[in-house]
Amino acid sequence: MFPMLIGTVVIAGIVGYVSEKSGFTRNGYLPSIIICVGGAFLFYFVRIMFGLKFGSAGVDAILSSVGALIIVPTHYRKR
Repeated sequence: MFPMLIGTVVIAGIVGYVSEKSGFTRNGYLPSIIICVGGAFLFYFVRIMFGLKFGSAGVDAILSSVGALIIVPTHYRKR
């Protein structure tokens, strides 16, 4: 279970870096990585507590990271 948590954090960090590098977000590298890791942690614990999952642990980490990047910055951004 612990290696799955470490893998989730690593995948979320990579997704945050790649999303900022590709221009998908414009938050800055560190905020994007923090948002991705937070979303991945949240979904990891939901997966453990309730058994909710979309696929393997890696697929869940990618989907939750991208979802957090979409929800968090656009929710608090001024229009």
